[in-house]
Formats: sequence, C-alpha cells, structure tokens
Amino acid sequence: MNYWLLKSEPDVWSIEQQIKAGKKGAPWDGVRNYQAANNLKNMKKGDLCFFYHSNIGKEVVGIVKVIKEHYLDKTDKTGRFVAVTVQFKSKFSKPVTLENIKKNKDLSDLALIKQSRLSVMPIDDKSWKIINNMSKI
Repeated sequence: MNYWLLKSEPDVWSIEQQIKAGKKGAPWDGVRNYQAANNLKNMKKGDLCFFYHSNIGKEVVGIVKVIKEHYLDKTDKTGRFVAVTVQFKSKFSKPVTLENIKKNKDLSDLALIKQSRLSVMPIDDKSWKIINNMSKI
C-alpha cells in the first residue's frame, strides 16, 4: 500500500462534502499539473490519502481511500488528465496544521513543504505515521 496527500480548497471540495459522498465516494478530478496527474496514475485501489484543506486552513483534516484507480477526467476537455475515486475513511478530531508540520524536523523533506503548489503528492511510511500521531495530540 502507498500513502498520498490530496489537496483541496475547502470552499471547492471539503472533507464534509467527501463525507456526504458516502460509500460510493467521489472523483478526485480537476488536476491539471502533469506531476500531480502522474501521481494520480500511480495510485492503487486501497491506497490511503491524507485529505488536506489548502488555502483556507492549510491543514490535514482526515483520510480517504482510493476505491477506483485512474480513469479519464470527465472535467478535462483535452482528454490528457485523469481522476481517481476516493471514499471517506476518517476525519481528524484535531487537524494537523501546515505550521505544525513545518515545525517537525522529521517532516522537513515532505513534498508538502518542498513543492507547496503540488496538489497530489506521495507520503512516505514514516511521515504518514508521524502526521497520524500528530492528529491525536
């Protein structure tokens, strides 16, 4: 299993909307960056993703699971980009802020810090565990 981080502006698609999508999940679409799109293509069914509210909040707010691997993004008229379908798994009772992530020296190599504009990024096992633990403090 691989771990990922998916960014969404909460006024466009929030964790609450993801929860309401229920068991059928919702497409993670609208990605127009080639590196982020390649990350979507590398996702496998069952992979877990942090759900990150960008711009407003700047915090990891929960976890979603990939339930359908990449397919053509219906919102892309060019036919170049893909989407995956994700299903809500859990919401953090205490979101993990970008500020707190930056303060943790063990997370200094995260793409979230080094490539802050990337909307879909891999997360290594160690960082996944650290951020999960930070949500419980």
